[in-house]
Amino acid sequence: MNQTPSRVRWIGRLRASTVTRWLTIGLGVKRWLVLLLAGITLLGLGLAYLLIDIYRDAPLPGVFYYLTLQFIPRLLRALLVGGLGIGLVALAVIKLSQSLLAPFMRAGNIPIAEAVYQYRQRGRGPKIVAIGGGTGLSTLLRGLKTYTSNITAIVTVADDGGSSGRLRRELGILPPGDFRQCIAALADNEALTTHLFQYRFGAQQADGNGAGLSGHAFGNLFIAAMANITGSFETGLAESSRVLAVRGRVLPSTVTPLTLIGDLHDNATKTLRRVEGESVITHAGASIARISIKPEDVRAYPDAIRALLDADAIILAPGSLYTSLLPNLLVPGIADAIRAARGLRLYVCNVATQTGETANYLVLDHVRAIEQHAGPQLIDVVIANSATDVPWSDTPSGVGEVIRFEPAARSEPPIIGYDVIDAATPWRHDSQKLAFALMQTLSELRPREFRPPSRKKT
Repeated sequence: MNQTPSRVRWIGRLRASTVTRWLTIGLGVKRWLVLLLAGITLLGLGLAYLLIDIYRDAPLPGVFYYLTLQFIPRLLRALLVGGLGIGLVALAVIKLSQSLLAPFMRAGNIPIAEAVYQYRQRGRGPKIVAIGGGTGLSTLLRGLKTYTSNITAIVTVADDGGSSGRLRRELGILPPGDFRQCIAALADNEALTTHLFQYRFGAQQADGNGAGLSGHAFGNLFIAAMANITGSFETGLAESSRVLAVRGRVLPSTVTPLTLIGDLHDNATKTLRRVEGESVITHAGASIARISIKPEDVRAYPDAIRALLDADAIILAPGSLYTSLLPNLLVPGIADAIRAARGLRLYVCNVATQTGETANYLVLDHVRAIEQHAGPQLIDVVIANSATDVPWSDTPSGVGEVIRFEPAARSEPPIIGYDVIDAATPWRHDSQKLAFALMQTLSELRPREFRPPSRKKT
């Protein structure tokens, strides 16, 4: 079938962009090509000395006059032979690279030059630490990995419900659910990994008592198995990340399982009542006055502290304010490390309020709750959703109302508005929009450290 002119032009542009991509500064390819050409040149020079010696001293048939192109001027001869040599070397290098990398390239992938370029760009990206848990943190990570592979996710260990809670009680490990979502979001082959890790076994996998595999997510079992094989939960996380080619690290805020304690407003008695357990707090149906953790004297995970102190940017991720974000900040040492860190500290406010946690909260109410629990000077900038006129329908249980963005002339910390909602589920963030907004904010506030982001999705 003949190719249309537009398709021919598109293929030409693609090939041209692939060639120029190989020439990008810092790709780590040109230096080795130059070295290869130098080696081939020296080898050719040595062979030329040998051939000249044979040519001058050995009797040769007359046909060699034509084979050696002696009827052409020497300069033109050199250009023809040199050009042919360069072309053959280039073709051999390209085909050899494709053959060697073929087992590692999946169908439909971008060209090798583009893949190498993106890998190098992400490797030089800023060091970003994101703190939180649940769907909000994984949504954030899914977008950030487009811009950098130097990502550290610090995840809460207070979850005690569902599959995570069962594994925590039965095996004595940290609840793997939030870690599972972060690993899936940061995995190189995210689509397949997410489907696999989120797969839940149904009732047919239950034993006679209705237990067994029923209700467990495959990713939770995978992490639990890795923890058992490697001897510790944190080592199991690292090995899981390596196996799945995760772009970044996923760390616990502490290696001690936490119990979340909530002081709730009792509307009937106008007093506070205390409940224990993250799942109990979420379904208590009362507003939260304060939360705390048990035990209180846990130690922060050392790698998490080091990551915070070394970060170029620290992001307090969206998600459940009281049950996903604050449990991390209540771990002794985490909040102090954020305050002492040199990086820019940002808080991403939720798009919607959460029933039972943040009903009727405004943006600054979220900030005040963080300061009430973890102290001041944790946040330099707040990123809030400014697209509040999008119609909602079929909102899931637990979702309250849109958090109205009301820009203030002066607020401390300052609030910056972006359209960061997912058009399909407007009560949630869009991962790519959110990552772009964050990188744009970082480039504006720290222009020497952060480049303006490109809207191109990779």
